[in-house]
Amino acid sequence: MEESLFMTVTEAGLALTDPTAYSDEARLHEALGVLRRDDPVHWVEAAGFNPFWAVTRHADIMEIERNHTLFHNAPRPLLQTAELDARQRQREADGIGLRTLIHIDDPQHRVVRAIGADWFKPRAMRGMEKRVEELARHYVDRMSEYGGECDFAAQVAVQYPLYVILSLLGLPESDFPRLLKLTQELFGGDDEELRRGTTPDDLMATLLDFFTYFQDLTNARRAIPTDDLASAIANARVDGELLSDFDTASYYVIIATAGHDTTSSTIAGGLHALIEHPDELARLQADPTLLPTAVDEMIRWVTPVKEFMRTATADTQVSGVAIKEGEAVLLSYPSANRDEAVFTDPFRFDVGRDPNKHLAFGFGVHFCLGAALARMETRALFAELLPRLESIELAGKPEWTATTFVGGLKHLPIRYRLKG
Repeated sequence: MEESLFMTVTEAGLALTDPTAYSDEARLHEALGVLRRDDPVHWVEAAGFNPFWAVTRHADIMEIERNHTLFHNAPRPLLQTAELDARQRQREADGIGLRTLIHIDDPQHRVVRAIGADWFKPRAMRGMEKRVEELARHYVDRMSEYGGECDFAAQVAVQYPLYVILSLLGLPESDFPRLLKLTQELFGGDDEELRRGTTPDDLMATLLDFFTYFQDLTNARRAIPTDDLASAIANARVDGELLSDFDTASYYVIIATAGHDTTSSTIAGGLHALIEHPDELARLQADPTLLPTAVDEMIRWVTPVKEFMRTATADTQVSGVAIKEGEAVLLSYPSANRDEAVFTDPFRFDVGRDPNKHLAFGFGVHFCLGAALARMETRALFAELLPRLESIELAGKPEWTATTFVGGLKHLPIRYRLKG
C-alpha cells in the first residue's frame, strides 16, 4: 500500500482522534488525503479511545447515511474517549443522559424530530427572513463602529447567529452571554482557551448547568405557554405524554448550541476564504447572483461538523471491507467534502461551484434540521457586508478551535474599510 512521504496511514488515522489536528488545516487535510487514497475504510486503534473504522470517501459516507437501519447513531453518535463513552452509557441507563436528535434512531427519532420541524420549514424561514436581514445589517453596522479593525470570529460571526437562534427560542437577550459560554465549553472541551476544565467531571458540570437553565425554562413555558420554539418543545407530547425533563433539556441543548455554533464557523470561515482568495471575493462582489452558490461553497469549505459516528447493527461491508455487528464507523465530513472523486479541484475555493454535493449537513434521516436557517443567515450577512466592503485583509493570525466534533475559526483578526 502506498504511503505519504510525510505521514503513514496509521498516523493519518490517529490524527482523527487528535483535537489539535483540526486546528491545523494543512495537517488535517494531509491526513484525510492519505486515508482517502490509501485506506478509505481504515481501522483506528488510539490510546484512550474505543476502536473504530474511519470512513473518508464521499460515496461510502453517503451509503452509510442512507442505510439508517443498518447503521445506528446509538450507542456511540460521536467520537469521544472510552471513559466518556462509558459515562454516557451509564447516564442513559440511569435515565439522565443527554439524548438529542443525534443520539437516537427511528422510530423515536422521527417522532422527536417532528416536534421542532415546522419551525425550520421553508414557510417558517420566509417568515423569519426580514428579521434575519435586520440582524445582519445590525452586525455589519457594528463593524463600522469598531473603527476598521476587529476579531470578526469573536465579535461578529459568533454573536449574530446566536442572537437569531436564541430569539427563535424566545430567550431573553440578557441570557445570551451565559448560553454562549456554555456552548463554547461544551464544544470546546478539547480547546485550552474555551474549555471549563480538563476532566470528564468538568464536561458534566457544563451539561448540568445547561440542564438547570433549561429545566427552569421548561417549567416557565409549561406554566405560561408562549408563541416561541421553547414553548413548543416544553409542551410537546409523545404518545400523549410530555417529554421527560432530560429529553426536553436535550432538545433545547441541540437547538441552542448546534443552531448557532456551526453557522458562526461557516460565516467566519467563509470570510477568511474570501480574504485568502481575493479573485473570488471580487467575482462575488461583481456578481451578487452568485451568493447562493458561494454560501454552499463556504459551508463545504469550512464543514463545521467534523464527524458523526454510527454502529453496525449486523455484519456488513463498506467498500469491500468487513464491518462486524457492534463495530463503530466514523464519518469524516471534511474528507468527504474534499473528495477528488466528487469535486472538481476540491481544494479550490469557487464561489460559483455548481453542482456542490457537500455533506456538511449530513444526509438522509439525520439531515440537519436547521440547514435552511444556516443558509439564510449566512446569505443575509454577506448580502449586507459585500456591497459595503471596500477593502479587507488579515490583521493577525487566524486561530481554529481544537476539537474532534464541531468547530472552526475562534479568532479572525481583520482590517477593513466599509462604505457608509
